[in-house]
Amino acid sequence: MAKSPPPKRPKRQPVRTCSGCGGKRPKKELIRVVRTPSGGVEVDLTGRRPGRGAYVCPGGDCLKLAVKGKRLERSLEAPVPDEVVDALARAVASAASGEPPAPARTAEPAAVARRPSGGRSGRDPMKG
Repeated sequence: MAKSPPPKRPKRQPVRTCSGCGGKRPKKELIRVVRTPSGGVEVDLTGRRPGRGAYVCPGGDCLKLAVKGKRLERSLEAPVPDEVVDALARAVASAASGEPPAPARTAEPAAVARRPSGGRSGRDPMKG
């Protein structure tokens, strides 16, 4: 008698805490602000940029609470420039209206990662 495969478990959704209201929501529903390894602070609409992140709900007064109470600065362990707060406000407004957000401007240009080998693989084609 053949055994039936075990039932599939639903995939877990990562849960994050809003810096403004303190509410917990799925990561996909929140907007991320990141302190990059180089020290710049920027809005991360993809949620995948490297660095220390903080999250804000896309609606309500969460952004105001996070900025006024310096909760974003405390979470990121870095000062948040006004340009980033403006970009975050635009992202919150576009998320609340349901339209896709415009690309955010960064407070500091992102460095382009390059391989020391000039983009080639580690294998030398001449050695066979």
